[in-house]
Amino acid sequence: MKKILAFLLVLVLSFSILTACAPKDAPGDQAAEEPGKLPTAGMGTITKLGLGHVISIEKSRDKTEDKSAKAQADITIMAVGFDMDGKVVSAELDVAEASVEFDENMAVVTHTAGEFKTKKELGVDYGLIKTSVIGKEWFEQAQALEEWMVGKTVDEITGMKIEDGKTAEEDLVSSVTVGVEVYLEALKQAWEEAIDVENAVTVGLGVKTSIASSKSAEADKGALAQVETVIAATAFDADEKVAGTVIDTAEVKIKYDLEGKVETDKTAEIKTKNELGDDYGLSKVSSIEKNWFEQARALGDWMVGKTVDEITSLKLEDGKATDEDLVSSVTIGIADYLYVVEKSAQTAK
Repeated sequence: MKKILAFLLVLVLSFSILTACAPKDAPGDQAAEEPGKLPTAGMGTITKLGLGHVISIEKSRDKTEDKSAKAQADITIMAVGFDMDGKVVSAELDVAEASVEFDENMAVVTHTAGEFKTKKELGVDYGLIKTSVIGKEWFEQAQALEEWMVGKTVDEITGMKIEDGKTAEEDLVSSVTVGVEVYLEALKQAWEEAIDVENAVTVGLGVKTSIASSKSAEADKGALAQVETVIAATAFDADEKVAGTVIDTAEVKIKYDLEGKVETDKTAEIKTKNELGDDYGLSKVSSIEKNWFEQARALGDWMVGKTVDEITSLKLEDGKATDEDLVSSVTIGIADYLYVVEKSAQTAK
């Protein structure tokens, strides 16, 4: 009997030793059992979404004996996704370049209906390749710059070597010869004003530009070129649902006097509706007493967790939302905002 008990004790001890020595599951093995689980915040995971821009009207010109007046607004835009270390995970760069031309009587001659294409949307039709020393179109150079930014912090990117406004970085000079300073400025703003997002894996940019509100000169009133650019920087999760979005509008007005000279200060800062904040003044006439930036933010919050199809299927009356969840916080027309969010899904990466 004692021999049997001793034998059993040896078996139990042997089993215990083998169990203790067996390797434990590695963290990677455990994660592999959950293929549908989204990664937690870490390297390469988008935790912040930023929208940056730079607005310029410096290329606008007066009417002269030799040339007619021409107003031009250049809106440089960047939508950027950052990880928890502040490194760029995804970047989308574009420029809305819209001009309004006038005849000798300061009447608008540019077709005002429809939508102006951005530089990226123009693609090969933009025409930079004809004069490019590296034989690359604008959109190709923009994409090369975006790719170079990935994995770097804003400080690392803005600290790039620059000569005469162009990059002097060895790994960029063969693919980017356009001036880059304005793009770096937009990137910096995107970082400074970034919002927090969760479970985001891609970021896209949507833009719509119109000059429909531009006006010809009248007997006692000078001409007006008005360029309205609606923008959305949107982050999406793995299920293509909105993880966060920043909506803004650049309403650029270039006024002319009766002589055809630009009255608007071409060097003054032009702020977007978000940047104007309370100074935009919508709350004074709003039935819900909310300013534009507050309503745009509420609309963006409502979009989180929804697909683009769910967002664009929102019922509208006269361009305004009728949804019970929105009518108490958003009374402005939103058709264009839904449109640019939809466009941002098409460029998401």
